[in-house]
Amino acid sequence: MLHYLRIWLATARYSIVRTLMFRGDFIIWSLVELLWMTVNLLLISVIYEHTKSIAGWSKYEMVLLVGTSMLIQRFLMGFFWSSIFEMGRNIRTGYFDFFLAQPGNVMFMATTRKLDPDGILNSFVAGAVVIYATHKLGLHPGVGDVALYLCMVLSGLVVHYSILVLSIAIAFWLTSAQGIEGSYFTLTEFSRLPKEAFKGVVTRVLFVWLLPVVVISNAPARLLLPRYGFDWKWAGALLVFAAAWFALAVFVFHRGLRRYSSASS
Repeated sequence: MLHYLRIWLATARYSIVRTLMFRGDFIIWSLVELLWMTVNLLLISVIYEHTKSIAGWSKYEMVLLVGTSMLIQRFLMGFFWSSIFEMGRNIRTGYFDFFLAQPGNVMFMATTRKLDPDGILNSFVAGAVVIYATHKLGLHPGVGDVALYLCMVLSGLVVHYSILVLSIAIAFWLTSAQGIEGSYFTLTEFSRLPKEAFKGVVTRVLFVWLLPVVVISNAPARLLLPRYGFDWKWAGALLVFAAAWFALAVFVFHRGLRRYSSASS
């Protein structure tokens, strides 16, 4: 683990130095992400000017849910997004050979090569939104509640990471995985909705259980709300989803490696 930590720290240092070389790009993308988050929060304010609840959720409960969703997405964007989506292009061009020669697990090396400091920076903004929502709701979570919340946030991050790796790994068979980025980003928008908003059997099965984008954000947010509290069913479901999706991603990725044709071949 120390070996991989040193590798990751070297990668992080490289990414930060590269970002400092292009400060304008960093500032612009940070502002774009901040604007997107602001628009989401303003949308909630506008909607709740005309109603008191949505699917039984009050305004600041919804802010808590959206803030949790944004926190997980900012972590995903900051730590993995660029590396995972470059993986498809690297497989197609043969540049993936570079990762095969690295001193570590290929999947780890290929999906953690780049960090996006703008995403990491805005994760603090998302965290501030969650804290603001808990303050407006009059909540006072204890240390244990905060630890469980962060554990479920990390579990949600693992699910996102695994589904993305699994999606991009199809490039080993299809050569190109173009279009997946936009499609997956659209899919994650459902994580900003409470579970109660999904009424039909098809939508509930698809977005709550098969593609658990709803569980990813709802489970941590519900933990902090007194009317829900800690629910072993939701927490257990999220942990099972995280383990299952990660195991599937590892399996498919390494099966794909057997089909990879390097640039030299």
